[in-house]
Amino acid sequence: MKMKKIKFIFSLAFALVLFSCTDDFREINTNPNVVTPEEASGRYFITKPQVALYGPNRYPYWRAQLIHSDRYAGHFTFGHHGSWWSDELGYTYSSAYTDATWGWLAGYAGGLDNYLKLTQDGAEFENPLMHAVGIIMKGLYFQMFTDVFGDVPYSQVGDPDIVLPKYDMQKDIYKGIIADLENAIETIGDNDRTGQGLQDLGDNDVYFKGDLQKWKKLANSLILRIALRAKGAPGEDFSDNAISAAVARGAFLEEGEDCVLPKDNQINQWASACYGDIWWNFGGLGSKWTVGQTLITYMLKNKDPRLPKYAKTAIGGEFSFDRPDEASNPDGFANFEKRIRFIAHAINIAIDLQGGDTTDVLTLAPDLSKAVIKVPENTYYIGQPTRLNGFIKPYTRYEFFSTPSDFIIQEKNKGKPISPELIMTSGESYLLQAEAAMLGIGGGDAQALYVKGVTNSMKFWGVDDGEILKFFASGAPLTSVSLENIALQRWMNAYTDGFEAWAVVRKTGYPLELSRGVSDLDIFGLGDINGAYPTRMQYGNSAYDKNGENLQEAIDRQGPDKQDTKLWFQKSLD
Repeated sequence: MKMKKIKFIFSLAFALVLFSCTDDFREINTNPNVVTPEEASGRYFITKPQVALYGPNRYPYWRAQLIHSDRYAGHFTFGHHGSWWSDELGYTYSSAYTDATWGWLAGYAGGLDNYLKLTQDGAEFENPLMHAVGIIMKGLYFQMFTDVFGDVPYSQVGDPDIVLPKYDMQKDIYKGIIADLENAIETIGDNDRTGQGLQDLGDNDVYFKGDLQKWKKLANSLILRIALRAKGAPGEDFSDNAISAAVARGAFLEEGEDCVLPKDNQINQWASACYGDIWWNFGGLGSKWTVGQTLITYMLKNKDPRLPKYAKTAIGGEFSFDRPDEASNPDGFANFEKRIRFIAHAINIAIDLQGGDTTDVLTLAPDLSKAVIKVPENTYYIGQPTRLNGFIKPYTRYEFFSTPSDFIIQEKNKGKPISPELIMTSGESYLLQAEAAMLGIGGGDAQALYVKGVTNSMKFWGVDDGEILKFFASGAPLTSVSLENIALQRWMNAYTDGFEAWAVVRKTGYPLELSRGVSDLDIFGLGDINGAYPTRMQYGNSAYDKNGENLQEAIDRQGPDKQDTKLWFQKSLD
């Protein structure tokens, strides 16, 4: 037994080498003998699942977040002239990219389940308060997992007697998560810490440093997110009660209590990645991306002071384009003017909104043999239209469009801070409360909560108080509360959290510019779903290979395993 325990501790120390995020962890990594069997605690098993869910290694980070969710959210775009792909990538099914996403999310459960089993009643590191934190983590995980794919294994996951778990309906997953979160809230009660000394999660908890009251607020805020998403879906019978109970508890994330995963600016990208690992280490111009037109246009129209925090002005420059030869490229010849004017129009929209002069943006030769597009250098924020096809790609110069701010794409090992991974911000918490108030559930001043939501989102991104006051004094469309504006603000607040922003669009239909899809074959890539907005990702091949019978049962119930099959929570829009 003693030898088994010592081996267990060495495994623990090895895990810490891969997932350290604090100076204390680095000390342990340098000297694994710092952790002895007598000092072992469940706290050493919380960091790995925390990091793996929001900061996985570069392989899924690139293929799940950037190729799929961030672009479905309309926040980022591919398809500029130097990109490896058109912006149709991800809208056309790719088994390699989809399998990476499925493999990461489906494979995540084991690490968290290990922590839960170690801290449950009767276990080696039994601690009900640590266990409650793990239950809240479980809620975060399964909400993300089901919102990406729909029906997924849930109720039987972690059961050692079941090798092939069934796929649960999304409705039942949502109900199960809420019940678990309510139990975790009750367990935490008025406790501030999980214990003293080795029983305190402390810095090993990289979200809240072991502050249980913040975990309690996160759980309650997550209940509100899930219940509002479920509201109105077919057969839904629990959301109003869950929303009312959450509002009655009143424990929501407040200003300064944002739940994020801080980014370690030294950790290897194959342990935990960030945007900068892809931007600087991988593919040169081919793997770089721009910021979406829909996002930048909304921010410009509303004079949103978060814009410089989100994006940089376009590099700009003057570029000449020759009309393709009619004999060798009849489509390119016929659509040259249309495509050139489309790109110029996108540029003009942005420059107009910033009070600029668009007179010289586009010059077309009288015989249409040549075009010149000129964008003032480092002057304007300009968003790239989403879902552009490969035919328009030569005219979609990288220099024409804004790229993410330096904070978003900061390279590691440069001594500079890197934008954290969003889990749930206080801005979202207030916006969710505003939505509940607008729906007449639980009371509250919707406008006041909305203002707090937008204010806290702006503060999170480093906007000063003066700029925030100026925004609300402007009377811009997004300064007053409505269900549409709440949806749009939640979508903007979730910048860099593509999974949540994508879910907002799917649930609410806003922004309409994204949810209505695309149709013009001359300009856009329609993908496998004929231009429709993607509503889910397809299951990975390993799901078919390893658990095909249960998977097929889910497909028969949910609908075809395609990207345009609506998930249960979305059907409220039908």
